[in-house]
Amino acid sequence: MSAESAFSQRSLYPRKFLRHPPRLSLAGKAVLSANRHSNERLTPALAAAPIVMLIAMLALSVFLFSSDASYGANQIALVLATGIAALVGQRTGIPWREAQEGIIDGIGVGLGPTLILLAVGMLIGTWILSGTVPTMIYYGVQILNPQIFYAASALICAIVAISVGSSWTVAGTLGIGLMGIAGSFDLSPAIAAGAIISGAYFGDKLSPMSDTTNLASAAAGVDLFDHIRHMLWTTVPSFALALLVFSLIGGGDASTPQEIEALQQSLQIEFSIGLHLLLPLALMLFLVYKRFPAYPAILISALAGGVFALIFQPEVVQRMAGDDSLGKGLAMVKGVWVALFAGYEANSGNEFLDALLSKGGMSSMLNTVWLIVVALGFGGILERTGILNYWLRHALRMVKGTGSLVATTVATCVSTNILAADQFMAVALPGRMYRDAYKEYGLSPLNLSRTLEDSATITSALIPWNTCGAYMSATLGVATLTYAPFAIFNIACPLVAIAYGFAGLAQKPLESPTDGGNAPAAA
Repeated sequence: MSAESAFSQRSLYPRKFLRHPPRLSLAGKAVLSANRHSNERLTPALAAAPIVMLIAMLALSVFLFSSDASYGANQIALVLATGIAALVGQRTGIPWREAQEGIIDGIGVGLGPTLILLAVGMLIGTWILSGTVPTMIYYGVQILNPQIFYAASALICAIVAISVGSSWTVAGTLGIGLMGIAGSFDLSPAIAAGAIISGAYFGDKLSPMSDTTNLASAAAGVDLFDHIRHMLWTTVPSFALALLVFSLIGGGDASTPQEIEALQQSLQIEFSIGLHLLLPLALMLFLVYKRFPAYPAILISALAGGVFALIFQPEVVQRMAGDDSLGKGLAMVKGVWVALFAGYEANSGNEFLDALLSKGGMSSMLNTVWLIVVALGFGGILERTGILNYWLRHALRMVKGTGSLVATTVATCVSTNILAADQFMAVALPGRMYRDAYKEYGLSPLNLSRTLEDSATITSALIPWNTCGAYMSATLGVATLTYAPFAIFNIACPLVAIAYGFAGLAQKPLESPTDGGNAPAAA
């Protein structure tokens, strides 16, 4: 192990919380790398050039292509902005080879999430084919009242996310079923996605098993459980506000009981329905709860869905194969294989049901992978050329007191989420940079760790090209900017953090010059 990686693991991540070493160590190396690549030859104009050009090109992309901007136009804007950053690097003495290494390192940070994304595509395909998702929809419309659906979805996702520690897992399992139920009720998919994401991120944020929760506490140098307790000050009011809004929205335009009954009958005609078909979901949640790595857990659950399809939905699998010349055995194998890479295609004759269930497959995630790769490449070259570090250092100059310190931290984390396209970078970089600033203002590092979560973790799902925003959009089937206004918790949390900062509420003081935040949290 190199001295650099040893340092990053010892100082940034306590051994007992090193749950996912590849992803966390990459973030730790990014911190060290950003501190090392401080480009003194940068001027404000040069540092701003790629960012200003990106903003201009993204705005033009949205103007020209509207909701289809993320299907290629935004990717071109990011690639061109990466080229401009490379030219800035050339101007300031960063050779192309080194800039290219920065792009590759940036993309490397996203390889883990990309594998998870592709596996989720496979999982959606086989879970529909096996009847798992149809069963979730069938029983879900019986249990969930459309008038309280949004609030109930947020609450269910919050409870499960606390237990498994992963917003991605909740969105990729329960989220899929809940979106199907929302479609069955003829409810707004954007509001449903916002409710699912609000609950998933609330639970993820307060779970001791969450990657970002461990990372934020480690980056600020505080005890994990003190960090979680201190987060309750901002997290609980924000989630309560979200539940209130979702309750008030209700489901006034929901489908009638007759329409729901017709949908259930169509599901029974197309699939064999039964509670035993929820076992792949139970397997997935069990594996994640036992801290099984996310990618193999999702992959195993996807394959389990394929096995269930072979056993319980043989006729559906054969129809998926679409090749009468094959024997039954080969046709069954082909049907599952098609669901894994191309997803499920419903041809029931019921237009609504076909639209509800025709989705999934690894290929459905390729556009999102393309977006993630180019966005992380842009973030990587900003880091390697020193542009990102340049603006982070300048952000500290705006700090005049506790309120502005918290507000600047929030703005820095959101900006890093936008530019680096990865929530781990957005937690780790500001976490290292602002530690001394909080101590200088007499504040415990617990306030920093909480603000990192209130901003970097939470807002990542609101940015289309961030790994989290891209994942949620691809998994739930709703464009990021479409569901973003309804991710109430994700919007409220950073605003509550800033309000607390300026009001002086729940700002734990520094108890001693060497306080690392390990004392019991207080208001």
